[in-house]
Amino acid sequence: MRFCITLLLTIAFSTNILAQKKYHKEYYKNGQLKQEGWLLNGTKVDYWKYYYKNGSLKKEGRFKNNFEVKYWYFYRPNSNVEKEGHFKKGKKYNWWLFYDEKGNINHKCQLKNNQKNGYCLIYNNKKLVKASKFKDGKKIKEWTDFSSFKDENNLNDLRQ
Repeated sequence: MRFCITLLLTIAFSTNILAQKKYHKEYYKNGQLKQEGWLLNGTKVDYWKYYYKNGSLKKEGRFKNNFEVKYWYFYRPNSNVEKEGHFKKGKKYNWWLFYDEKGNINHKCQLKNNQKNGYCLIYNNKKLVKASKFKDGKKIKEWTDFSSFKDENNLNDLRQ
């Protein structure tokens, strides 16, 4: 019995020693930082940042077991936000916001498994100009004025 307990403790202790979390950095050939973040036994975990060759931030967000999770931000080479949204097990889901070159939201869409699934709202000069509804990536309805959109939909659906 004593041997079994000692053996179990040894295995548990050695497993914790072998599980190493370390900060990883990778560089472009020009010496600029390409990506940085945490690895646990060679698997991406926690917060990561990716960079363009010019050194500006390209994207940032969290990993769990090599899959993108939670909220991510994506940037243009000039450092302006391009898009942002949720990941679940490496796939886009929930609301995603997409920005124009001036930094204004030009559309936002509900996604599931990397496909449009729900509402997609199109803006021009910060004004809603068109709305569409999707199911599994296929457009099932479109509205070109806000009053008809509002009349036909429960606006609480937009709050997710």
